[in-house]
Order: sequence, then C-alpha cells, then structure tokens
Amino acid sequence: MTGEDGGMAAEGARAAEEPRPADEEVRWLEPAELEAWLALAALLFKLPGALDYQLQRDSDLTHFEYLVMAGLSESPGHSRRMSDLAGFANGSLSRLSHVVKRLEKRGFVVRRPSEEDGRITVATLTAAGYAQVVAAAPGHVATVREYVIDALTPEQLAQLKAIGAAIHQKLDPSAGPC
Repeated sequence: MTGEDGGMAAEGARAAEEPRPADEEVRWLEPAELEAWLALAALLFKLPGALDYQLQRDSDLTHFEYLVMAGLSESPGHSRRMSDLAGFANGSLSRLSHVVKRLEKRGFVVRRPSEEDGRITVATLTAAGYAQVVAAAPGHVATVREYVIDALTPEQLAQLKAIGAAIHQKLDPSAGPC
C-alpha cells in the first residue's frame, strides 16, 4: 500500500492488544526505506525456498527438519528439551511436535520424558538421524555459501550479522543475542 508521497505502509505483525488509533498518522516509507524493505522482502521470500529446495532434492529433508536435526546434533548427548529445540529452530512448539513426529516415523528422532522432570519432553537424535544430518550438511553449507556468504564482502557479512541481530531483538526482546 503506497501513500500520497510514494511510501509504503509498514507491513508486519502488530500486537492485537495494541491497535493503531484511527487518528494516528501513518509514517510512510521514504524511497530509500522502501527500496531496503523491498530488497529484504524479496530475500525473505526467495532464500527459504532455495534452501528448502536443495535440502529436499538432495537429502529428502525440509529446511525446518534439517534445523531441528542440526540443533540436536550440536547438543550434548544429541538431546534437547522440546521447548529449547523450538526456540533454536525458530518454530512454535506445535509445529515442532508435528515435525518431530514425522522424524520419529523415519527413525531419525525419539522423544521421551525428561529424567529430571517427567513433565518435560526431550527429543534425541538417533544414530540414523545423525548420519542423515551429517550427510545433508555439506550440500546445505554449499548452498548457504553460494547464496549468502560468497555474495557478500567481509564488511557486509559483519553488517548482516548486526542487522539480523537488531531486527531479531526487536521481534523478540526476550531472546538473547544472536
């Protein structure tokens, strides 16, 4: 949506409990802001698809499944609490539960109650799951390198890290540093 000055209405989630007052003036995007936003929006749309396509083609895994399995592979004992794993993979607990159920059916993950607190569920990567994520990693890293890392200078990579951290902090103030 563009305003009279050629700007675009800010998109994104607004908390339901904080509706915009009817008389509040919209801060339309300036041309440079609009260009930056459109570049980011295109990236947000195209990059996940490219990562997902490569992983499905080469490893029969979705990008989210790969993130879940990678998160487990990097954890002590290849295990994590489901709630921690959801945070690591940037997904809801509900979405994670569905994905872990699929991974369980494939023999890649098992779930069990925590030994310390039976109310907590822990996911553990199986030997087959570990082998799958290890086999998938080189192709995934090559794709990340091709589309992101090699496209940027070292200075741009540092800027990307800072930009990503700033936006992430705004979206989730309770999250620690990236």
